[in-house]
Amino acid sequence: MDDKKRIILALKTATLYYRDGLNQNDIAAELDISRATVSRLLQFCRERGLVTIKINNPIAPLHQLEVDLLAKYPALRKLIIVPGENDPLEEVGQAGANYIERIVQNGDIIGLGWGKTVYQVGLHLNPKDVSDITVVQMKGSMSNTDTRNYAFETVNTFANAFNTIPQYLPLPVIFDHAKTRELVANDTHIKHIMKLGVKSNIAVFTVGTVRDSALLFKLGYFTKQEQQTLQEEAVGDVFSRFIDSKGRIVNQQINERTIGIALPELRKKKHSILVAANVAKVPAVHGVLTAGYANTLVIDQESANNLVAFSD
Repeated sequence: MDDKKRIILALKTATLYYRDGLNQNDIAAELDISRATVSRLLQFCRERGLVTIKINNPIAPLHQLEVDLLAKYPALRKLIIVPGENDPLEEVGQAGANYIERIVQNGDIIGLGWGKTVYQVGLHLNPKDVSDITVVQMKGSMSNTDTRNYAFETVNTFANAFNTIPQYLPLPVIFDHAKTRELVANDTHIKHIMKLGVKSNIAVFTVGTVRDSALLFKLGYFTKQEQQTLQEEAVGDVFSRFIDSKGRIVNQQINERTIGIALPELRKKKHSILVAANVAKVPAVHGVLTAGYANTLVIDQESANNLVAFSD
């Protein structure tokens, strides 16, 4: 297809999507093209400037909010703030997915955390015509409870979007004993998966809180005393490693029982993407950004406002 024909088709696609409100499946049927082609044409429109998107929010000037956050956290290279007026979780998921679709290239290794927010990113990914992509789970997941952690679902959605086989880390994220964790981590297959996580150039993750309702507490990994200690000393967790407001590990014994990527490795990633859509996560987001574990942040506006105001 020559450039002129592509522009004409792209404009038709954009008109149906943005003006007429059709979803991508309906557009694909209307124009007799694939859903993946619809996604690529919409991205083409944005990249070429055929479509520009402007959000008018009277609550707070987004530009100033961006300036303030980028100044507060020097490690941040990319900041995406969504209004979050209807469903912050879904909006952050959509924005995160859009960004990943733009940056992913042939041969990339995408390392993943888990949780509702990262799962939402995966749900909103559109298939992209790239090859030799690896999608790997960067922390354990299995537990002896029925609480859903979205670990396998998340890896599957990313793998499906990029037409690859998911690489699971089929282990508990936290063991009862450090020696058990060490023995398991030395297994040949587990070592291979962990090395893929270290080699990944794109990391996508969220943070957890230390509230009673926090997912890690519900999964049954800790005694009551351990939970109380973590709630007193930590602001949240990242890759299930509990940190203080400066991003430092707060309990080395629990950290040694945890299987997953070491936090300093996140600083080496080309794209270390933190997604957050809950005001309760602001203290943990602050800790991650202060330590420089993330260079990209996707967040809702209410949380961003709280983050600007947050101090230790």
